[in-house]
Amino acid sequence: MISMSRAFYLDHPDILQLEAEVLDVRPGAVLVARSPFFPGGGGQLADRGVLKWSGGVLPVTGLERDERGLWHMFAADAVPSGTVVLDVEPSFRALMCELHTLAHVVNALVYTRFGGALLTGAQLNEDGTFRVDFDLPGADNDALRALEGPLNDVIRQDLPVSATFMPHDEAQALPGLFRSKAVAPPVGQDGLVRIVEIRDLDRQACGGTHLASTGRSRPARIVKIDNKGRQNRRIKVAV
Repeated sequence: MISMSRAFYLDHPDILQLEAEVLDVRPGAVLVARSPFFPGGGGQLADRGVLKWSGGVLPVTGLERDERGLWHMFAADAVPSGTVVLDVEPSFRALMCELHTLAHVVNALVYTRFGGALLTGAQLNEDGTFRVDFDLPGADNDALRALEGPLNDVIRQDLPVSATFMPHDEAQALPGLFRSKAVAPPVGQDGLVRIVEIRDLDRQACGGTHLASTGRSRPARIVKIDNKGRQNRRIKVAV
């Protein structure tokens, strides 16, 4: 089922270029109803790319969602109108998909091996690293470092990654679908929440972008374990 109220990238993650009609304009920004851009959130950085129109090409410097669609910001005095072409940078999107998929793998390994520990924070970085924080008081840091082997085993297994949608109330009633202590994936205007599944490994609510399978990732290294106060352990991973 495809919802017109849902963000375009959720139903069409492989479409990185799209024509759209300008709905509104303000200094340095235009609003469109449909856009291939991921606006950022859940620790994932916003997509990069450009807006093309009859007056030229404008690098997109920021994104902001409202109830009508997605605002695309740019550093210029131009006033785009009519039809524009929105172009997402493929290499940066691919990096974010890779890191976000690996973050799910680490999340699943910690959740199953450390008593259902919940996520307390996450951040994907443009340098090919990410960090995930967990509520793990008293955890053995060496045991966390040892997750590097299982992480790379999952990459070698090339497990398929897929997404479905579920009513939010149903998802909340299923243990393990919501893994964060601080934030929750956005609920669509249709009342549905997106569930991302890595076959035979993990299933959880998430609004980000991911690889089609774990084998599309490069090998990964756990480069650092930090104690962040009494409760939290931070795992930093690099590809």
